[in-house]
This record gives sequence, structure tokens and C-alpha cells, in this order.
Amino acid sequence: MTKIATNFHDITLLVTHYNRSKSLERLLIEMKNAGCEFSEIIVSDDCSSSEHLDYILTLEKKFNFRLISGAQNKGLGNNLNKGMSAIKTKFILYIQEDFIPLTNFVINLNNGYELLKSNPDFDMVRFYAYEKYPYLKPVGNGFSEMIFKWWYPGLKKFAYYSDHPHLKRNTFQQKFGKYLEGTSGDKTEFGMMMSFIKNRGKSFFFDEHKTVLEQANSSEEPSTMKRNFWRNSDNFFIRQVRLVYRYTNYYTALFLIKN
Repeated sequence: MTKIATNFHDITLLVTHYNRSKSLERLLIEMKNAGCEFSEIIVSDDCSSSEHLDYILTLEKKFNFRLISGAQNKGLGNNLNKGMSAIKTKFILYIQEDFIPLTNFVINLNNGYELLKSNPDFDMVRFYAYEKYPYLKPVGNGFSEMIFKWWYPGLKKFAYYSDHPHLKRNTFQQKFGKYLEGTSGDKTEFGMMMSFIKNRGKSFFFDEHKTVLEQANSSEEPSTMKRNFWRNSDNFFIRQVRLVYRYTNYYTALFLIKN
């Protein structure tokens, strides 16, 4: 029986954090329970309150991670950029603080890691998504190659990149640029999504995308991502306006706006 690797010596675990220190602790505990050992763990904090920062300092000693903090809150893009700039290993496993690994996390991280190492033309492996990507070509071990063609029907094909947990190369920003700063988390993600598409990024996707990690927000530490009424409304008229806007926005960004 082949032994599953749990010591990922050339992967750094990057965790972005903002005002959810208990969630961060839960993630680190579960990673330790899973037996995962990384070259380094970096926690990039977006100027959390003193209450959370004080608690993080106690966690830093317990879990032996490196804290990258900031003097002021500058948003997700800046938090990702400053965290990634501190990484020296070949690969980066990115997970937000509100996720926890599930029982098959290690085996699928190992399989995704091997896929990325053996396919140097691929840029990342995605382990989680709200919905399954619509255009996939199976490659084995439950993973598929993501396929993007602009003429494929629907808008779900644009979810080709996501900030949800993924493994990527440390050269990622050399190819796709830095994350957009000074704007909302949604716009930051949208900007990288378009850069990934335009620069011909290639990614693997784990088909059973909700069996590797779980997003577990609690009432004590709810999501810090705020979305406005127009984005979340189920009103029929607003949904139709939103759909037209999204089609216009996506294809304009794809064909008319330069990176």
C-alpha cells in the first residue's frame, strides 16, 4: 500500500486573516490533526482589532507560524500580495481562515500536488467551489482539467479562477500580476479571474469540490465579506437587470479592457 505524503516540504500554507482568530485557531488545529507539515505557515493579517491580534500572538507560538501584519486595513488584494511576497517555496497552498480540512484532505492535496509537479504548464489546482465548474476534462484521481472557451454558453465558465482554497506555483504573480488593491474583495477576485483567462492560465479542479474542505462560519465569527442589496436580491426584475449587467461586464472585461 502506497504511503500518503503528509510532509509537504516545498509548500507554504498561506492563510489570510481578518478579525476571526478563533476560526484561524480551528483551521490550524485541524491541519495539525490531519498530520500536515508544511515548509512554513504564513498568516497574513489585514489589520485586525487588538483583541484578535493579541490572540494571534499566542497562536503564533503554539503553531509556529509567521505573522505578516499591516498598520492599516487595505483589503483582500493587499493582504494576499504581502503574504505571497514573503513566500520562498515553489508552491503555495492558499486557504482563508474560515475553512477546515475534511477527512480526505491529505490524500487529495497530495494528488493535486503531484499533478501540478508533473504538469509544469499548469498553474494551479482548485479544491473548493460553491458550484462545480461546467466544462471539465477528467485526468484521474477525481481531478479534471478546467476548459474555458469564450463561446461556450453561460457565465459560469468565467469562474475559471477563484480565491477559494487552491494550490499554485510561487511564480503565479509573475504570469498573472499582483492582486488588485484598494477595492472590494469581489473586484479583486474578478480582476485576477480575468487576468487568469487572458494570460491563458491552466488549472485542475477536484470534481467532488465540497468534500476536501468545508467553509465553516460561526455566529461568533461570521463572514467579514459584505455584499450589497443588488448583488443578493432575489427580486425577479433585479435578477434580470443583474444578469444583463454581468454579461456586459464580463465580455467587456474579456475583449475590451487591457490587463
